[in-house]
Amino acid sequence: MNMSLAHLVALRELARRGTMVAVAEELGYTAGAVSQQIAALEKAVGSRLVTRVGRNVVLTDSGTVLAEHAVKILSAEQSALDALRAVHDDVAAPLLLGTFGSTAAALLPPVVAAAQRKYPHLALSSRELDVDEAATAVQRGQVDVAFGLDYPNSPMPRTPDIEMITLRSERFGLAVSSGAYGIRTEGTIDLREAAEWNWILPPAETQFGRAVRIACRQEGFEPIVRHEIVDTAVSLALAGKGLGAAPVTDMMIRLNSSVPIIRVDLEQEIGRRIVLIRLAGSETRPTVRAITDIVRAAVDPASTTAEKI
Repeated sequence: MNMSLAHLVALRELARRGTMVAVAEELGYTAGAVSQQIAALEKAVGSRLVTRVGRNVVLTDSGTVLAEHAVKILSAEQSALDALRAVHDDVAAPLLLGTFGSTAAALLPPVVAAAQRKYPHLALSSRELDVDEAATAVQRGQVDVAFGLDYPNSPMPRTPDIEMITLRSERFGLAVSSGAYGIRTEGTIDLREAAEWNWILPPAETQFGRAVRIACRQEGFEPIVRHEIVDTAVSLALAGKGLGAAPVTDMMIRLNSSVPIIRVDLEQEIGRRIVLIRLAGSETRPTVRAITDIVRAAVDPASTTAEKI
């Protein structure tokens, strides 16, 4: 008996999700059907791939090794299908792009428009994601590529099966209302001058919220968070009403240009990177290669290269 791709998909998902039930939910099977697929794969390769620990199953060493190869085999299968489509239709396969709030507003329209002009047969679609879940969504195959945000002082976890291409680096300032904290014009301050200010931040468990809090702690203080808000538009609206200071980048300001705020620059360099997340090795897929070039040009028209991290 030979290994089937369906069996390898089940093993790959079991390695990612950890339980038969979670795999069944993802693939639309019953837990029993997933168990049968794993059993059939064990028979095909002549080795135990899972073992039971209490009520759960875990991969054996053999299962772990085969799961790593399953990711490569399934990626190669997708590349082969894309290449076959490309023979007849150039870049024509479906591709699902993951976005989050601000990229959806600022970058998605030009990316879609450019893709339609350059590759009319490319079936590009998009899905909004929680930005902190973007890498996981790519790993799980829920999207093909995704925009993400990476913070130098609180970086995304790096895994061998994921690569991140830096598209743009941005520097944070603070958004305040005119007259708040004695500020009436744009200027530059030391972050420590904001130690007694009220802050508007995302929750501490988010990458953004964690990164800002780390920056403050490095300067010797804990920010006084009066409002925990995820939505940038709401944060800046509160800042515009004098209810606190909110971290802000140029792109955030452009997307909320009607809000009456003053941007205060910081002497400290606190930043983030807008990245494109894709599976390692997926640049061999014509669709992924094409959308990478389109996204890079949309973010920075002058760029000709992208940094992989």
